[in-house]
Amino acid sequence: MNVAQCLTRGQVLGLPRLEAQILFLHAAGRSLHDRAWLLAHDTDEVLPEQIAAFEALAQRRLQHEPVAYIVGQKEFFGLNLAIDKRVLDPRADTEVLVDWALACGTGLERPRYLDLGTGSGAIALALKSQLSEAEVLAVDNSAEALSLAAHNAHNLALNVSFLQSNWFSQVQGKFNVLVSNPPYIEDHDGHLAMLTHEPLQALASGPDGLEDIKKIVQNAQNHLEAGGWLLLEHGWKQATAVRSLLKQAGFKQVQSKLDLAGIERCSGGQK
Repeated sequence: MNVAQCLTRGQVLGLPRLEAQILFLHAAGRSLHDRAWLLAHDTDEVLPEQIAAFEALAQRRLQHEPVAYIVGQKEFFGLNLAIDKRVLDPRADTEVLVDWALACGTGLERPRYLDLGTGSGAIALALKSQLSEAEVLAVDNSAEALSLAAHNAHNLALNVSFLQSNWFSQVQGKFNVLVSNPPYIEDHDGHLAMLTHEPLQALASGPDGLEDIKKIVQNAQNHLEAGGWLLLEHGWKQATAVRSLLKQAGFKQVQSKLDLAGIERCSGGQK
């Protein structure tokens, strides 16, 4: 079997073409960005052990295990992050939240950011990579998640501070921007059955999916400088409810931002 036939085999099994390519490159021990190699070597014969490895990886993906967990990495905002089952698989839509947070810090000499529920460190590290002068504190209730986030910070040589904290419980001081991609899926949501490989505590948040967002909104003003912003990612149908929570808590300039599919994915307000 050659490279092209192996990739076709992956698609026959049910993999999208891009996923088949990534998993084949991983099985072959090549860089995941080396897709040009696949085109240049499509008629090369594949070693039997590489075929077996590729098919094993394909079966894991067909059981809904995220590609990031299978290959151990994910690109987010141009950064290559180590990813495993200790943290959520970062989604591309979350880059919208990063863009908004960066805009809120523009013009400040030394903006202070707090990333609540940092997981892999994706948001905090993306912010620091774009604003080297910023002070970024990333918190998570999971010591295991913080261990991976710190590993990513070390690998990327980005000076981000980390703190174990259940939301604001251990946080001191005030910040210019609070940003969070908290759990927001309803406890009974049928999609959870497809997400069994990811940590449940980072996904579900009560009957309406808003328990953690409510906690953050209710306490955020105490940790914001005057004029500071609270920015939250949320579910595809939660924007109206989140905007209402922000207004009830006294936030101004309350608004939402669209994700890559044109859905209201992030909402925020200003102190």
